[in-house]
Amino acid sequence: MSLSSSIPPSKFHFQHTQSQSRIVASTALSHSPSSNVKLSDNSTLPSMSDILEASRTQKLDLQLRTVGPFFRITAKNLETQNEVGRAEGIIRVWVGGRILHLDSMKLRRETIGMEKSIFGIGLFIGAFAIRYGYDCGCKKAELLAINDSDLYHSKLVRFYSRLGFKAVHEVSGSSLGDVGHMLVWGGIGTRMDANIEDLIIKWCSRFKPKPN
Repeated sequence: MSLSSSIPPSKFHFQHTQSQSRIVASTALSHSPSSNVKLSDNSTLPSMSDILEASRTQKLDLQLRTVGPFFRITAKNLETQNEVGRAEGIIRVWVGGRILHLDSMKLRRETIGMEKSIFGIGLFIGAFAIRYGYDCGCKKAELLAINDSDLYHSKLVRFYSRLGFKAVHEVSGSSLGDVGHMLVWGGIGTRMDANIEDLIIKWCSRFKPKPN
């Protein structure tokens, strides 16, 4: 993930739409973006509408573009209309089902009046991407916390671990088995995976509307 400016680089380096109802994807959706999916304990997963509404309260406009299986999510400051972050990836069809492959995230240093949190803009972009992956039928999300420097790499791993990702492989380039990872991700670092439904459940309360 490549986080520019405010957060160090990484290789998740987290059809333009202004609202959830205009989200278009060539990849067939398994769930409606507007649906609140009910779980076994009668709680519901936040819908895309919930995430968009929560982002607007933080002066963020989240938008999605898709070309075939490829997607790009951008976040703009509603007051200045400046882009403050973006994420790119692809919906991969793999053995066992679809995978949300998070290729890059870039965040820019701009004060936009968001409430203070350890995740900030990255959490909103990440949640939007995860819900999109869920709607496309993905069960798993994958990324590479790229290792451009020891300091930035450790920050990235902590960031994604707190989001709910788990390290599955260290890509150091020192073994033949790393070649495939480096061809896919374009660098070395920590490969991390997460169960998509678990991620949404983990941050459910952050994006569900609060009762009056």
